[in-house]
Amino acid sequence: MKFGIEGNPDYGQLNVALEPNERFVGEGGSMAWMTTGMNVKARMLGGVVKAVVRRMVAKESPFVGEYSHPRGDTVAFSPSTPGAVMRRTLSGDSFILTGGAFMACTPGVKLKTRFGGLKALFSGEGAFVIECNGEGELFYNAYGAIVEKQVEGGFTVDTGHVVAWEPSLNYSLRGMGNLKSTLLSGEGLALNFSGTGKVYLQTRTMSGMAEWLAPFSVG
Repeated sequence: MKFGIEGNPDYGQLNVALEPNERFVGEGGSMAWMTTGMNVKARMLGGVVKAVVRRMVAKESPFVGEYSHPRGDTVAFSPSTPGAVMRRTLSGDSFILTGGAFMACTPGVKLKTRFGGLKALFSGEGAFVIECNGEGELFYNAYGAIVEKQVEGGFTVDTGHVVAWEPSLNYSLRGMGNLKSTLLSGEGLALNFSGTGKVYLQTRTMSGMAEWLAPFSVG
């Protein structure tokens, strides 16, 4: 199986060249194109209960497509929002994604939806995150470009810009200064990461785009 990512950072697309009868899993609705003869099987990743929970609380489709080809050929995937596509190789370790960031993976990767606590509930970005673990290749997407930050001690970021992070990091929810600053600064709440590890940020947010478009949608 060979992978190619093109179009980053603005319009990322993942191309997957499959060997005969190799299997690959893509988020429901993310397939952009495929060659003739590709077999597509719809299934619920992790079983019915986990898939439904992932849809309800983590903004992910309950269905994924499992792709294979008897002779081997190519299938391509594109995220629903314009932005970068990223790859992460898992070797028994874990990786945390925010809701909506999962795009595709090899069959050895497992997804588990978990509650992020009240700090996530009040962040405005969803109370649940996706813990990815196992063996294989994981692909995820952002809105805009991806910025990788190495955290050594502490790091504060607006909640809407967080895409993923390594589980070695702890995080807590905080305001931007005192209550007045938090309410009136326009920045709202932020996540404060601590420890050692990497966090991955997106340069744009859907909420920011929605607010910008709102005045043009009247009437």
